[in-house]
Amino acid sequence: MIVLVIGSGGREHALVWKIAQSSLVKKIYCAPGNAGIGGLAECVNISVLDIEGLKNFALGKGVDLTVVGPELPLTLGIVDIFKAAGLKVFGPSKKAAELEGSKVFSKELMSKYAIPTAEYRVFTDLKEAKQYIDTKKYPLVIKADGLAGGKGAVVCANKSDTVSTLELIMEKRAFGDAGDRVIVEEFLRGEEASFIVVSDGSDFCVFPTSQDHKAIYDGDKGPNTGGMGAYSPAPVVTPSMEKEIISNIISPTLDALKKEGCLYKGFLYAGLMITEDGPKVLEFNCRMGDPEAQPLLMRLKTDIVPLLMAGIEGGIKDISVEWHDFAALCVVLASGGYPGDYKMGYEIKGLGNIGHSENTVVFHAGTSIKDGKICTNGGRVLGITSSGMDIREAIENAYRAADRIYWEGIYYRRDIGRKALKTGGR
Repeated sequence: MIVLVIGSGGREHALVWKIAQSSLVKKIYCAPGNAGIGGLAECVNISVLDIEGLKNFALGKGVDLTVVGPELPLTLGIVDIFKAAGLKVFGPSKKAAELEGSKVFSKELMSKYAIPTAEYRVFTDLKEAKQYIDTKKYPLVIKADGLAGGKGAVVCANKSDTVSTLELIMEKRAFGDAGDRVIVEEFLRGEEASFIVVSDGSDFCVFPTSQDHKAIYDGDKGPNTGGMGAYSPAPVVTPSMEKEIISNIISPTLDALKKEGCLYKGFLYAGLMITEDGPKVLEFNCRMGDPEAQPLLMRLKTDIVPLLMAGIEGGIKDISVEWHDFAALCVVLASGGYPGDYKMGYEIKGLGNIGHSENTVVFHAGTSIKDGKICTNGGRVLGITSSGMDIREAIENAYRAADRIYWEGIYYRRDIGRKALKTGGR
């Protein structure tokens, strides 16, 4: 098979890494890719937004399977366009991808079909939103309706913070058109977890539990990012809790979409808050999480290609999927200043110090090659992903490797996975 992976982040490197292990695959392309992906696939300089260019490339190269990594091309309808051209492509349709593309659509779907989530109100008028928050208790969560790179949800501790955030999104247009509509939402207390499945429209395959770390600083402090680290499994999701998530959230959501005339195929990612009243949905994503993909794909024992093909063609219930019983953890190494302003182009030193360890893989995200050297080219730069017989050992292995890498301004959290040790992980 010839496979095309679309995207350039750590998630896409992990997908390419796993796909490259398949005996079914003879050639992998990645558009646009990064410095790390280039070691496993042929990178082609086509933007993820150039849907026609990607389609024409896939047709010209005889691509048998296209896997779409990021959310933006999915919300632009890349799956519909590829399918119309006779190409096999893994991911949800444009209509299904609205589950992530519009938080208002997602909240209204959950409200209509009684899927547990936080109470909310939608606003298009700044004055009305300010009047509404006078009636509410704090903290509150303010969310831009559209895509905002994982940074469109802001927890506000008091009225002053809330007003400033509303003005930032609705008046100063910090997220552009994504802020045309804003959600003011109840703050849910508990512990977050990520729950990912692959759906073929009729059945679905459940991935192991995982947990992301969104905030930039240790202790979940500071602004949200695209994700600063993740681990799997997440002990906060017990076996009984997993059954509750499937029966009260995953199955009802897929059924709800079907009733709305939308057959969901691809990765469905539920970002959850495990509250005293049970699991509730914070958000839905229409692709694998990043950085959750890195530890999850490290734990996947089975060839991923038949699973992806079943997600397109159906019959996912007949696919036998096995998982390694070890734990895995990813620590994201970022550019100083991220998620705000940061500088790029610094040489990354120490990659050779890690070598080809059996328990550690360095997944590239924001990297490029400059004058023959691997340099920083983004906010999130590398995802150091390690396995261990338990979470504690995975933490030790990942941080031992992370501490060997350096560039000017490097930053990473020092507490990834620590919650697992407090909630039952070993």
